[in-house]
Amino acid sequence: MEAASTKTKSRAGSRIRFRTRFRGTSRFDSRTLIRASGGPRYAVALAVDALGTGLLRPFLLLYGVTVLGLSAPATGTAMTVGVVAGLVCMPALGRWLDRGARSSAVAASMLVRVLGVALLLAAPAGHVWLFAAAALFLGIGNQAWPAAHAALVATVSHGRERDAALAWGRALRNAGLGAGALLATACLAGGPTALQALAAVTGLSYLAAAALAWSVKVRAHQGASPAGPAESADKAGPVDQAGPAADGNGGPAPRTRALLAANVVYVFCLNVPEIALPLVLMTQLDASPVWSAAIFVANTVLVVALQVPLTVLMSRFPRRTVLAIAGVVLTASYLGFLAATSLGHGWGPPAVAAVSVVCTLGEILYAGTATALVTDLAPTRLLGRALARFQLSTGFGLAVSPAAITTLAPHGPAALWGTLAAATLLSAAVIAR
Repeated sequence: MEAASTKTKSRAGSRIRFRTRFRGTSRFDSRTLIRASGGPRYAVALAVDALGTGLLRPFLLLYGVTVLGLSAPATGTAMTVGVVAGLVCMPALGRWLDRGARSSAVAASMLVRVLGVALLLAAPAGHVWLFAAAALFLGIGNQAWPAAHAALVATVSHGRERDAALAWGRALRNAGLGAGALLATACLAGGPTALQALAAVTGLSYLAAAALAWSVKVRAHQGASPAGPAESADKAGPVDQAGPAADGNGGPAPRTRALLAANVVYVFCLNVPEIALPLVLMTQLDASPVWSAAIFVANTVLVVALQVPLTVLMSRFPRRTVLAIAGVVLTASYLGFLAATSLGHGWGPPAVAAVSVVCTLGEILYAGTATALVTDLAPTRLLGRALARFQLSTGFGLAVSPAAITTLAPHGPAALWGTLAAATLLSAAVIAR
């Protein structure tokens, strides 16, 4: 009894010390976040990688059409094949992560994109197969990076500190993507030559980022004890009582399968500012493209500015609860878009822009919680496979959402926003259970 009491007091003291240090993080203690994210060199690697991705990824379609002279359908098909192939590689990545790979997996996800850029630069005009091969390697790297990065952060930090580190990494990546996209936009006036130069700079960025990530030398120890809800309570405050994350054979448990299914619907929110809103503003409200650009910029700025503070603010609640709240906020924003589009050409565009702020808040809550919940529930020995499955569901949602959005939109605002609202609210209810 006395030993148990001493142990309880020790745990309580640990929680107090952890929360005291974590309140420093809520005041934007950058040193704590950098350390919890893998260290200064890894932070620089993240920034360089994001900048390079922002330079090329939004303009890969333009590269195929403008530089290589390919048709838009052929270019789009090659890019889609690259995304799907990247998803197919996720199980192998999960097994590699479960064997202890961390910084080496992150570096590999960057190096494979170097190969993709090299193929892109080597492709002669009209050669669709080399472009497809380049898109394949770029897709593999883009799909592998999130799971590898999350596994590395989960290895060097724990509990709510890890959640804040993941949120900070996302904010840093969005800032790099935005800066890269702005630089690339400024260079587009240079035509095909400028796009080729952007591709070359992107390849060099990936190579530098891979070297920095490799130098961190982070590897998980084999045979580590599983991290479950009891450990989370000791380190992170409220417990996420969602049961085991894997069955006895390493496959996902029923509740984890429900989480993955709900994630496919949640992830649609990431394509709302890029696909759904520009489509609605141009085809249904006949609005200027300036509105779409302003919404996209506002989304990026809000994510960079609020990802860490909101994640820290919501740390007083169990992650499962926060994820359910994110679904409710997203549902409310979809219904807001439905109401805004009914206002017509005059007040419709500014109303859509205002509601997009609510959608971005839901996106921030979702992105700051979903990966953290997966890493919290997964046993250490199966963390890689759990993150790979989660990325598989995320990639699948991102792959099907453009087709779903463009199919629903011609049937009117009610078909698009009503369907998204109903599906997201149902997913939030599944998470809440």
